[in-house]
Amino acid sequence: MNNTVSILELIKQKLNNRKLSANPLVAELQKALSRDRVLEEEEERLLHSKDESVFEGGLAGPVCFPITTDEVQAIMRIAQRHECPVVPRGAGSGLAGGAIPLGAPIVIAMTEMKKIIEVDIDNRIAWVEPGVINLELSEYLRPMGFHYAPDPSSQQICTIGGNVANNSGGPHCLAEGVTDTHVLALEVVLPGGQTAQFGGIDPEPEGLDLRGAFIGSEGTLGITTKIAVRLTPNPEAVKTILISFPTMRTAAETVSAVVADGIIPAAMEAMDQRTVEVVESHIPAGYPTDAGAVLLVEVEGLSDGVEIDAERICEIAEQHQALDIRIAQNSWQREALWKGRKSAFGASTYIAPNYYLHDTVVPRSQLADVLDQVNELAAEHDLMIMNVFHAGDGNLHPLLLFDAEEEGTIERVHKVAAEIVKISLRAGGVLSGEHGIGIEKQEFMTDLFSDEDLNHQNRLRSSFDPQCLINPGKVLPTGHSCADIQTLKEQPEGIWV
Repeated sequence: MNNTVSILELIKQKLNNRKLSANPLVAELQKALSRDRVLEEEEERLLHSKDESVFEGGLAGPVCFPITTDEVQAIMRIAQRHECPVVPRGAGSGLAGGAIPLGAPIVIAMTEMKKIIEVDIDNRIAWVEPGVINLELSEYLRPMGFHYAPDPSSQQICTIGGNVANNSGGPHCLAEGVTDTHVLALEVVLPGGQTAQFGGIDPEPEGLDLRGAFIGSEGTLGITTKIAVRLTPNPEAVKTILISFPTMRTAAETVSAVVADGIIPAAMEAMDQRTVEVVESHIPAGYPTDAGAVLLVEVEGLSDGVEIDAERICEIAEQHQALDIRIAQNSWQREALWKGRKSAFGASTYIAPNYYLHDTVVPRSQLADVLDQVNELAAEHDLMIMNVFHAGDGNLHPLLLFDAEEEGTIERVHKVAAEIVKISLRAGGVLSGEHGIGIEKQEFMTDLFSDEDLNHQNRLRSSFDPQCLINPGKVLPTGHSCADIQTLKEQPEGIWV
């Protein structure tokens, strides 16, 4: 171990002994941080120029890794002096292109700000830095009898700061609510380098709800440096029910019937037959591969209430042609079922090398009809599709499988993806449930919002960022964003060569 530490120290010393960059912007950043925490080589910047989406952008400018709020402030002030755009970045697990650098902006990677600062069990609050991994926070809290409720499928790698940016959800957000419900306060560095606290730990913080405006703003209003999250007690009892159906329509109808009966489970997840087959082939979880669709339903709370809700859900399922109903008998079975669900997206790569994971929301009553239209659309364009989604709140995640090396395929994928958005909007749905708008759904904002709506959104953005330097070219469509000009602004030719 001592030898390892020595080698790492030598590498760090070597990096810090490098001469300051010839680029004035990079040199200032190196002085504000340290030379090993400002990357300027093309290969290093390339690694921070994409996220998990299928979208392309520019090449990152200098990539900075701050470790304190003061350093984030310094970066923002330097960016303003140089009139250089800035893109905040978490783990890069986003699926809407929100962290893709357009042009050559400064990329501020928040992954080194990863401390759990304070846990206040009495008041059920924890202060954390934005680079804390979602799942690691819950694992840290579990021995204390608590957890952090939002649980995106990428929770093993996504950060709390990234969750705040996109107002992320997850399977267990049906009853508990998404990120906004579980964040009480934020320390934010504004585009000009000032700090502010939005929200507070008091039951009724004074002033405007800037916390609510900031969460879900996708890095366009400022950069989160500290987050006060609400702690959720671990439930007394949990029942996990696996229900198989002949068709996805009967599964969707069961979802609506359960909610109409007054039961809001902790989670209600749906998977079609293809998804189940892929999961069982590569990550065996105990799903029936002969069913047209399955529902994974979880109820939690006090023991008596859990028993009553579970029994009623099973009755409703039987009334809707359930083929089989299984209840996990122990924690191992429960964990296996959830591992299968949360591994579905990754398992799809055994079928095709690439996938496009969509994200729209439709009314529960429209689930079955929309899914039929989506499946027909994929078939018409010769694309394989897997359906796995948060059925309880109508958050669809159609998974389009393809090989990007096949000529013309990516064009078909984007065409089908656009049509899925239109189908969802026609059904009374919205553009995104948790992945955000980014650059993926920008062009469709005018289909959901009026010009007046979009102009008001832009006025909010401009009030935080008058120069429109932070994450330009995202969310708001062209013609409604003060940052339009920044999208095209790049550093002078040759600086990054």
